[in-house]
Amino acid sequence: MIQETIDALHTLNKHPETTFTIITGSGRFFSAGADLGVLTSISLPNFQSEAEKKLFWLRRFTIGVELIQTMIDHSKVLVLTMNGPGVGGGAAWFQGVADLFYMADDAWLQVTFSELGLVPEMGSAVGFAQQVGVRRANEWLMFGRRVGASELQTAGMVNAVFPKEDFERLVCEHLGSMLKERDGKSLMEVKRLQSCRMRDARMLALYESWHALAERFVEGGPLRRLEAKLSELEVKRKTRLSKI
Repeated sequence: MIQETIDALHTLNKHPETTFTIITGSGRFFSAGADLGVLTSISLPNFQSEAEKKLFWLRRFTIGVELIQTMIDHSKVLVLTMNGPGVGGGAAWFQGVADLFYMADDAWLQVTFSELGLVPEMGSAVGFAQQVGVRRANEWLMFGRRVGASELQTAGMVNAVFPKEDFERLVCEHLGSMLKERDGKSLMEVKRLQSCRMRDARMLALYESWHALAERFVEGGPLRRLEAKLSELEVKRKTRLSKI
């Protein structure tokens, strides 16, 4: 999915008639987060050094870094539309680098990185702070509190909230009406002039978070917490089954 998204961003970036590039989800959730089972089942080689171990994890996360860099350098107006709840990476990777951000009224985001022993991935610490300020960003990223669409709009991260019924249609109609009487190139110039002053900070944050995430996996904290979380979920599953 990530590689296909990168390819689509490159294609749309070259398309002469495109003004808005929309990132959205399908189904009830915008993003349900990473599959914990996949992460804990990764076959780890017998590392000879911590350097080898770090390089292994850096390579694992390179595709995400490429995705966010592609978004940062995208010349079209990048529109994030959260059709439903987002958890983990889906609640953090894109929100800080999108140019416009719309949510369905029942959508929410929850950044669970600290619960799993991770760090704010893909430069999201700086991306969030650029949108809502350092202290509010710290609260959301440190403690993983669920934040609804209304609160996100009040905080200045979300531009507008639309009813979940016909959400996609309503967003497209809104953007279409905005473009109808405006010049697309002018809209992209607004985006360029806004983004160019933030690019260096975003790229540095992306690089630093990439290395910080790899360092956490070198230490072993995330895998231990992921395994504990899976065990906890399995106990809950068995408890539910025993009540049936």
